[in-house]
Amino acid sequence: MIEKRLLIYGGRGGGGPIMGDLWALKGLIEEENETPGWTQLKLPGQAPSPRCGHTIASGGPYLLLFGGHGTGGWLSRYDIYYNDCVVLDRVSVQWKRMPISNDPPAARAYHSMNCVGSRCLLFGGFDGKSTYGDLWWLVPEDDPIARRSKAPPLEVISDTNKTTGAKEGEREESAIAELQKRLEISTLISNHKHIMDEEEDKELIQLASRVSGEQDVSNMQAVQAVRDHWLKSAPQSITLKELSPLLHDYQRLITRHNIEKLGSSLEHVEFGFPGKDAFRFYHVKSASQLRLSDIPNLLAEYKELLASTSISQQIDSN
Repeated sequence: MIEKRLLIYGGRGGGGPIMGDLWALKGLIEEENETPGWTQLKLPGQAPSPRCGHTIASGGPYLLLFGGHGTGGWLSRYDIYYNDCVVLDRVSVQWKRMPISNDPPAARAYHSMNCVGSRCLLFGGFDGKSTYGDLWWLVPEDDPIARRSKAPPLEVISDTNKTTGAKEGEREESAIAELQKRLEISTLISNHKHIMDEEEDKELIQLASRVSGEQDVSNMQAVQAVRDHWLKSAPQSITLKELSPLLHDYQRLITRHNIEKLGSSLEHVEFGFPGKDAFRFYHVKSASQLRLSDIPNLLAEYKELLASTSISQQIDSN
């Protein structure tokens, strides 16, 4: 809503083409005493390309459009994600390209952006592959935020122990990043997290106790019973209550048998199974993010993990 007009640019509806038109709806204010109606605006200047999933924020005498999702190609269409800033100048009533003094955020759509005074704050988005959770300010060059971002980093003097600890932390982060790269897990949505041991996983222990049906077995024996149960189960037999402990155990096996093996001999460690989609559920935070169609793939990968674990244990015992 800009003053007494509602402006809409672009968009897509019903699976049709992505639009690049600008419309104004007037007559929304009762004091105007006019019938509401749409008017298409055709303004001079460098108009944005057709897109959807973009944002438009109002800041003073201009409207700022950022990002969005479009398509390219002629015979075969492909997705395009934008990270350009286009301004609709309300004084000269024309489109203008906003020059940026540094690298803009990565191209994205379906993000959120709002103006806070003379600043614009952007959060999140999606680029067709990864979901973003980053936060960006767009500010004038004389803004304190801009001056702070240009300041050189402070030199920190630390003792030998702190330096050694920092280097070890860097090596660990490098190993995790290498694992994520090999597993094709986006670092934007996946961070290394603590995976509970079986004894700490209350959901797994409770389910294991029900599956084993015996009172005088240890927790680990009960866990092995539920793993055997999953190994023999078909996807359609997995209940919703089993999904959370199944997902956690799946992630536990990956962590235990891959991440803990990383180190100086990283190049000798083999990961996963053949195929691009190996370990595709490692980054999933909770079972609520899974779809029913994911269960067969999750269970298949879990069975592969159990099989590889069994082989590794046999080799170690010999």
